[in-house]
Amino acid sequence: MLASDTSSPPPAPTRRIRWLVWGPVLLLTLAAGGWLGLRYSTTGKQAQLATGYIAHVVCSCRYVGGRDMASCETDREPGTEVVQIEDDTAKRTVTARVPLLSSRTARFDPEYGCALDPP
Repeated sequence: MLASDTSSPPPAPTRRIRWLVWGPVLLLTLAAGGWLGLRYSTTGKQAQLATGYIAHVVCSCRYVGGRDMASCETDREPGTEVVQIEDDTAKRTVTARVPLLSSRTARFDPEYGCALDPP
């Protein structure tokens, strides 16, 4: 056997190098999957439904019924406490939000009442 014949395979990558390569790929994949799951899940659809409903109910209470915001809070259904409400009296709009998921605005028109803006 000759001393110059060293045809051994190259050393396998260490665990640390593998994690440096595959760790960020794994994290990016999990983050993308989580975002897509939340965006297209029933939770996202329920948030859109809840914000539209609350915006319309509070707009009707405020501008059609002529009540104040404290009185309109009593019209909310149980379970909709997560929906945040913003009232703009100058524009006569009510915006309902679920952070990071949905936002809907209802606008008052004296001729037609309250209607939701297109999403």
